[in-house]
Order: sequence, then structure tokens, then C-alpha cells
Amino acid sequence: MSDTLCDPMQPTLTGPAVELRPLCETHARALVDAAADGQLWNLKLTVVPGPASIDAYIATALAGRAAGTVMPFVIVRRDRHTDGGTSADTSDGASHDTGSGAIVGSTRFWKIDRANRKLEIGHTWLSESAQRSAVNTEAKYLLLCHAFDTLQCVRVQFTTDELNEKSRAAILRIGAKQEGTVRHERIMPDGRKRNSVRFSIIDDEWPAVKAMLEAKLAR
Repeated sequence: MSDTLCDPMQPTLTGPAVELRPLCETHARALVDAAADGQLWNLKLTVVPGPASIDAYIATALAGRAAGTVMPFVIVRRDRHTDGGTSADTSDGASHDTGSGAIVGSTRFWKIDRANRKLEIGHTWLSESAQRSAVNTEAKYLLLCHAFDTLQCVRVQFTTDELNEKSRAAILRIGAKQEGTVRHERIMPDGRKRNSVRFSIIDDEWPAVKAMLEAKLAR
């Protein structure tokens, strides 16, 4: 089934090395395979679907899309032979969803507020082997371009666990500004009351952030 048919109103975002495709129910097995690279469902600082939770994970995302508040994507590492691309090697176990590379994770726009032209980028996770590549930077670049240049957002925010130093550092590296800590912002699956750190990029900052990310990706 073509990803376009999952939701013709949600675009596919394509870069040289990464493609973000609309999430479909048919991606369940490939997402579990991606999460198995590192057994990511055992992580305590974020929520990644496993075999027992993938159906509920996808159903929640698609319900949000139907409500107009969520735009969920799978992250696909593009094959180096596709359209002359120069992406990283996909020999680490490609799932040939459409013949152009492996699904290596997921991300989404959520908390979409069209009236105030703002949204959050979150629920992002990557296979362990993809975490040591430029996949995350390019995926964030594609999302931010769509948010600011196409959707005309005035604010894009990010939220991560106070304890997740790796994630906090990654968000700062893409040019977001740290705003503060939201105490007991959510309850984690193990019952822990999580303090979350919030970051944002606003429209006035986007041109400089965009130039910085383009220079980073060019390297």
C-alpha cells in the first residue's frame, strides 16, 4: 500500500539521506524491527513501542491525525542508489517498505495548534545503529522546514525528560533554546512522575537556525 494513501493530506518529507513518510498501520512490523535494534522498548527515559504495544502506539497516533492534532511519520533511511542519493549505508538490515531503504524510527508533529500557529516535535526515536549518523539532524531539518516554511508556524517546541541528558544535548545542538522545567509534566509507564525540560525555536530565530543546520548537514 502506498504511504500516500494512508493520509493524502499528510506530505512525505524527503531529503538526500532521509525520508519521512506518513505512518500507516502496515508499518507495525518494520517499526518493531527498528526498535529491536537496541531493544529500545526497555528504555526508561522515553517510550518506544515493542511487540506488545505497537498496535496501541499506532492507533493513538492515527487517532491524533484524524483529530487534526498529530502528524505522525516513519523515518526511512534512503538507499544510496535511489534518485542518485548519498545517504548512509542501509546494510544494517533494511526493511524494504517501498524498496528505497530501511525504516529506522519514528517522529511526529503533535499538539498542533493551527489557530496560534504552533506545534511540538516529539515522540522521536531511532534504531541504535541510526543514532550514530546524521539521520536525526536531517529529520529535524525536514520537520522544521515544513513547520516554519510551509505551515508558517511562529513557534516549534520540544519536550524531553529532565534525566535524558543525551536528548537535551541533541535538542540544543539543533539550535533550540531551553525555556525551563515543567514539574511532574507526565507519568511514565513505570509510575515515575517525570519532570520535563522544554525547548523552543521561534519564527524570528528560524533563518539563523536553518542556515546552521544546512551548514552542519553539508559537512
